[in-house]
Amino acid sequence: MIRDRGTIKWTAMMLPEHVKMLRDWTEEDTHMVKPELDEQQLEEMNEVLYLALEEGSELLITYHEHKQHRILIGHVHHYDQVTRKLHIVDKFDAPHYIAIEEVIDVRRQ
Repeated sequence: MIRDRGTIKWTAMMLPEHVKMLRDWTEEDTHMVKPELDEQQLEEMNEVLYLALEEGSELLITYHEHKQHRILIGHVHHYDQVTRKLHIVDKFDAPHYIAIEEVIDVRRQ
């Protein structure tokens, strides 16, 4: 019976620099590009955020962070105009600060 060790036998023949380059390459494959939003999408998100701030309703916010898309569910506590960040409180009462430029999508729950 042939006992194949898979990739283990090939990494021994590779230089550590090549292994690092391959790991970096596979990590880069998971990176997502932040989409460009048009004026209509920005206006719709602005309206949803304004209504949620007034009513205190729960939102599902998709934002771009560290080359990944993240999803956050919570209430908008306030918007800081100086730093241009949303202060969001999630279901576990944990505060989150999201830059308004990083928001991709906002939906009501």
